[in-house]
Amino acid sequence: MRADRLLSLVLLLQHRGRMSATALARELEVSTRTVLRDVDALSAAGVPVYAERGRRGGFALLPGYSTDLTGLTTDEALALLVAGSRAAPPSPGTAPALASAMRKVVAALPQQQRDSATEAADRILVRPDGMISRRSGPPAEDPRYCAVRRAVFAGRKLRIHYAAADGEPQWRTVDPIGLVSAGGQWYLLATRDGADRTYRVSRMQDVEELPEPADRPTGVDLERVWDERRARFAAGFTELTAVVRVREAGRARLVDRARRVHAEHPDGDGWLRLELDFGGLDHAVAMVWALGPDAEVLGPPQLRAALAERAEATARRYGRMPAARSSR
Repeated sequence: MRADRLLSLVLLLQHRGRMSATALARELEVSTRTVLRDVDALSAAGVPVYAERGRRGGFALLPGYSTDLTGLTTDEALALLVAGSRAAPPSPGTAPALASAMRKVVAALPQQQRDSATEAADRILVRPDGMISRRSGPPAEDPRYCAVRRAVFAGRKLRIHYAAADGEPQWRTVDPIGLVSAGGQWYLLATRDGADRTYRVSRMQDVEELPEPADRPTGVDLERVWDERRARFAAGFTELTAVVRVREAGRARLVDRARRVHAEHPDGDGWLRLELDFGGLDHAVAMVWALGPDAEVLGPPQLRAALAERAEATARRYGRMPAARSSR
């Protein structure tokens, strides 16, 4: 652990320049006394760390000194930069390790590549909330995503064979802006003939990166663009408010899939009564149906009717199971 901390201290000074003992202690999550001991250890080992006295003093490395870290590919460096972006906060307890990894990534990249790598990382956003629901879960990386990501990083046009929810697959040429992982799905934010478009990567049948440069701004606030598009998408739905009885074990799944929760009350025998908003009838049917017998809709009537119709259709399809033959 101390060896890792010493390396982190050197990388901090290499990347940021002069830092006070207090700032180093805060960054490394140790005491200032530990920092002073670590600086002494580095000096004894031949690392040229020196102290500057005074109000604006601190510790620094001699000009020209640097340490190289090998073994990181460009894709690995980009992956770590994306993982450490402000839009994808680390899970509890992993922040110190992630901060240390980020310092190593920045130090490992050649100077001329640092700006481009940081700009590439800004083209990826990871959010727990989807277009309608707020499902969480790790996105699945597949060749389509890899191809789209390469075009996003390189700033080139994309030709995608895309199947919209209500139509046959068609080829489209788009200008990629960035990639968003939301609710366990990857979305490509792009423009097509100058108009904003959002495509689900899982609906892409094929992807082809074109040599032409994409027509897009040099800088982008991907979080703002995503929030704006998500708001426009959600505005196209007529919300449906439902009252649902759900077993306590299924509560989190239902709440996580709803747009908002208005009220929640115990309903006895391990059940809860919830009043929730969904993004329309189809959204409500899909979310409640996924819970099976662990949920019951009390209203509105059209939602109960839609679920009953689906249940009847499912029962007709499967019919009565054939009786098992007895063996002697």
